[in-house]
Amino acid sequence: MNLTPESLARHELIGLDLDIEVSSNPCQIGLSGQVVDETRNTFLLETRRKIVRLAKKNTSLVFTLPDGRKVRICGSVLISQPENRISKRMQKTRWKL
Repeated sequence: MNLTPESLARHELIGLDLDIEVSSNPCQIGLSGQVVDETRNTFLLETRRKIVRLAKKNTSLVFTLPDGRKVRICGSVLISQPENRISKRMQKTRWKL
């Protein structure tokens, strides 16, 4: 399956560029970098200066796909172990940018 905005939630996210648009932690709003690891509830984001752990819950994320398209997704949709999220049936992801 190709990586498209519609299928983003079912793909491997490590290696994608990520921008934090909204977060329950005000210090994380506006951060950007590359996803280097993922757990059930968090992403590990490598920024220019440091590595930051981000909660998925209560976060609006903007991923940049390899073809340059940007996809906004609610972090709560991604809460799941990565290996299980890839194979489970997901609600239809709403994306727009």
